[in-house]
Amino acid sequence: MSQNPEHDEAPRLMLTVPEAARRLSIGRSYVYQLMLLGELETVLLGRLRRVPADCLVEYVERLRREQNPDPDEPVGE
Repeated sequence: MSQNPEHDEAPRLMLTVPEAARRLSIGRSYVYQLMLLGELETVLLGRLRRVPADCLVEYVERLRREQNPDPDEPVGE
């Protein structure tokens, strides 16, 4: 068993804005910009704004699809 209790915890489902920024390797203010533009989904828990961890994965996957479109897919239909 690990002596560090932090390693025994399940992965966090909700992240603060600074935590989301660290995970994406971008600045905190850019995360806020993405939130305002509706590019990154967030939720309110009372007065707290949190970023669901799976929304970070969805955001990165969407960026990859937009920047590397499937060559077999018809464009502009």
